[in-house]
Amino acid sequence: MRAHLALPLLLIAAITLTASFAPLAIHLSPLLVAAPTCAAAVAPTRFTVVMALTASAAVVLIDWHDGLVHSPLLPIHIGALLAVSGSAIAARALHDRDLRELTQVRAVSEAAQRVLLRPIPRTLGSLRIASMYRAATAHALVGGDLYAAVRTGRMTRFLIGDVRGKGLPAVEDASVLLGAFREAAHEHETLPKLAASLERSVRRHLAEMAERDPDSAERFITALLVELPDEEETVRVVSCGHPPPLLKRRGGVTHLCVSRPAPPLGLAGSTAEAFTVDTFAFVPGDTLLLYTDGLVEARDATGAFYPVLKRAATWTWCCPHSLLQHIGQDLDSYAGRHLDDDLAMVAVHCPARSSHSPETTA
Repeated sequence: MRAHLALPLLLIAAITLTASFAPLAIHLSPLLVAAPTCAAAVAPTRFTVVMALTASAAVVLIDWHDGLVHSPLLPIHIGALLAVSGSAIAARALHDRDLRELTQVRAVSEAAQRVLLRPIPRTLGSLRIASMYRAATAHALVGGDLYAAVRTGRMTRFLIGDVRGKGLPAVEDASVLLGAFREAAHEHETLPKLAASLERSVRRHLAEMAERDPDSAERFITALLVELPDEEETVRVVSCGHPPPLLKRRGGVTHLCVSRPAPPLGLAGSTAEAFTVDTFAFVPGDTLLLYTDGLVEARDATGAFYPVLKRAATWTWCCPHSLLQHIGQDLDSYAGRHLDDDLAMVAVHCPARSSHSPETTA
């Protein structure tokens, strides 16, 4: 940054020195407008003002050397420099104002993300967990994808979802579902009852939105509810139109496809009977990956979708955080750092029991 600040001064010094050796018929003072213009591009407003005044003094010095002190050219040279400098200073001031506003908006956005997508702890019970969120819109930190984790009793429950649509309506829908999940996860003993409670909350929200937004009837949320009991080597899953999770076991990587997925929230039934829970084995050493369709719908330059199962064989699954970092890098290399949709991921690892653990000894 200091080199950038020195550049306008070097321009003034170089032009002034060159003019002192140039023939009197060649007037170089008009070139000094480059100094404040350059300063406005790289320096704050005050520094640009200083450079404009310094360049004006250099104009007087060069025109005095050229014998133009009493010529009409001197006020013309100074007037032209001040006019250009004024425009550059005004543009820089507007830029600084917009930058301050952008910084404030970004701070509010980061605060909103922390409220909506609370960081999931690295450990819940005996599980090791990592989460990642990437927005498709440049400079956006909050979108329509969501995830949450709740520790309730002797189990850990997870939610991952994707709101139909984008922008503020999607963020509003996501906030309603997250708030409902964090409250209802402690009140309902089974996943179907929890899913039915979330469906009722989403429907009430969409009904309220219908009064001011007729298109709200077409909004819904795909969601996946996952439950991991402490005393059982199982994972229970309820799918509401969401992509199936990936399970990594010593034998390879597979999809946990549910038998009867329910419609997305907002379109599903409001009773527990409308939701089917599927149970799968989840033993020590296994890793579960929850994700939104931003992963499976990423495309390369030819338009081909990201081959999740094929690429999963190359991922590093030993650590949840390393896994998500590896997926992000692999996705960037495949899609060229461009995502057409938001992406949320949660990795859950069940550590292998040590041979010296109390359970093994018993």
